[in-house]
Amino acid sequence: MGALEPPADIDDVVQVLLELRGPDWCQRLTSEVTGEAMHVFKPITVFGPLYVKVVVRGNCVVVSFHEEVEE
Repeated sequence: MGALEPPADIDDVVQVLLELRGPDWCQRLTSEVTGEAMHVFKPITVFGPLYVKVVVRGNCVVVSFHEEVEE
């Protein structure tokens, strides 16, 4: 999060998650390690385009949050 420009904090991450919308959704992947569904979003934010991967586990949400990088 600190590598983003401007640097992000946990409140910024929560705000990005709260603002995710249908058009931000990109794809559903399956984890090779756990077999879990991973939902990929690519929102445009104050930090620029981000790559946000969300896994829902019972009462827990796991998030990967970083700058979008062209492949």
